[in-house]
Amino acid sequence: MEATAGKKILVVEDEQDIAQLVQHYLQKDGFRSVTAINGVEALKKVKAEQPDLIVLDLMLPEMDGLEVCKRVRSAPETAMLPIIMLTAKAEESDTIVGLELGADDYVTKPFSPKALVARVKALLRRIDRTPSTGAEHYRYGALTMNSTRHEVSLNQEEVPLTAKEFGLLEHLLRHRGRVLTREVLLNAVWGYDYYGTTRTVDVHIRRLKQKLPPLEDAIVSVKSLGYKLKDSD
Repeated sequence: MEATAGKKILVVEDEQDIAQLVQHYLQKDGFRSVTAINGVEALKKVKAEQPDLIVLDLMLPEMDGLEVCKRVRSAPETAMLPIIMLTAKAEESDTIVGLELGADDYVTKPFSPKALVARVKALLRRIDRTPSTGAEHYRYGALTMNSTRHEVSLNQEEVPLTAKEFGLLEHLLRHRGRVLTREVLLNAVWGYDYYGTTRTVDVHIRRLKQKLPPLEDAIVSVKSLGYKLKDSD
């Protein structure tokens, strides 16, 4: 049985047929699930149910998904809670806003329930994985990373990162000095064959730089290709 089995997923969706469909596929794969039909109820369920991941619709009554995402990320106890956003809007700008606010991933409607479950699994695996050969530690100037404990510190102060931010930083640290294309980063960090926009990487890089200021100059954009983390001095 997969390590992700038994994890609790909060499905926030006001369209009952979609919510039930997602629930069915999650439970079929061994997940537990709870639902909320609006943003206000979602925040209550986050506190009461303490889910392991949220599948969050963008367009919700009372409080939209963007605001829910923002509030979840702003609360210390849920700042690292994985979020996959569902959106019926095809415009890239809506997706980018969601990612800017802290969503780890997004799925555009109409979507395959199996594909959504695959993304849920991939995101949870990145958090729950345990290296087979002891702890992996990285140091880059005043920045340190402990992969086993999922911790990143700057000047000995812990900096909370989302699952995707952590995975992206880990990949850059492991391959420092090498140019990594956006496609390589998407497939390595997101953990599946990703068909969304490569702008996803740009947004997460920007968020990393905001949270870890020394990376502002350390992560270099390579025109038309991707990014490179400079070799540390």
